[in-house]
Amino acid sequence: MTASYDLSEVSREKQMGGLGRETADREIRVIDLTDFDARRAEITDQLWAAATEIGFFQLSGHGIPQDLIDGMFGATADFFALPEDVKGQYPLVKKDNAGWESLSQVRPSIGVPDQKESYQVTRPHMDQLWPSESELAGFRARVLDFEHRAWAVAMRVLSCFADRLGLAREHFTAAHDPESPNYQSALRLLHYFAVPEELRGVPGRWRAGAHTDFDCLTLLFQRDGQGGLQVCPGKEMEEQEWTSITPSSSLITCNIGDMLTRWSDDLLPSNFHRVRSPGEGEYQGERYSIAYFAQADRDAIIQGPAGKYPPVTAADFLTQRVRANYQPRG
Repeated sequence: MTASYDLSEVSREKQMGGLGRETADREIRVIDLTDFDARRAEITDQLWAAATEIGFFQLSGHGIPQDLIDGMFGATADFFALPEDVKGQYPLVKKDNAGWESLSQVRPSIGVPDQKESYQVTRPHMDQLWPSESELAGFRARVLDFEHRAWAVAMRVLSCFADRLGLAREHFTAAHDPESPNYQSALRLLHYFAVPEELRGVPGRWRAGAHTDFDCLTLLFQRDGQGGLQVCPGKEMEEQEWTSITPSSSLITCNIGDMLTRWSDDLLPSNFHRVRSPGEGEYQGERYSIAYFAQADRDAIIQGPAGKYPPVTAADFLTQRVRANYQPRG
């Protein structure tokens, strides 16, 4: 079911809980999507090389206006600034991956909750989970517009991978249908808490422990100066060699998820990443990010072109991944 470097074992993820070694030798490539239709072949080659060699890359020329990105971050901060009792009216519904949670996601790699709160938006499951207009005017419309723009960028990238895998160009787009009741791609607004004064400089602390994503493709929006994201490509996992990704307000950072690894017959690797706590002399305040997780509709059938693994629905695949990573084994 999984790649040859086995992402399914809790023990493997626990091994990633150490500090490891930081290296600046690895290049996180920036790929320009400008003039996409005219440059499709060139862009496809660049995306494929970055994805297969590293698993992470950044996008420029993606077409989402900077003022809309800035506005979305403003709306994100406004949501998390709401009183706890207001946010508590919209709690996370785990089976639907929708709603607000805080200090509840425990990674096997570190065994303690990620130091963050989040608000998940999954289109078909948002009834009763939107703040009212009196609480946050225009929030729902802004979020849905941004989610759709992120979907469009993700589908453009996935169409390039479909070309390279010998699948129909719209193969992945058809499996991520925003109008379907089975749509389960999600936009996650994230707020990492400021580091308390007494814990600044304490080694071994994480804002989010090492993990892989379960989806096909993740698009991450960050802010200048709010760093901490580190990646560890598969061939460096044993040595735990981590590379920091410099945050940029204008670039989208992308990574391959477990679902696409299986769908590509292991050609596209899903790699570990984490968010470390800032070190001495670094920005210690709140960190905001926005992630779009492109994961196929529940009824979509996942099977690679070479048929390396038996077909499985996206719903069953995600259930298997959650069980493998978050439930103890006897």
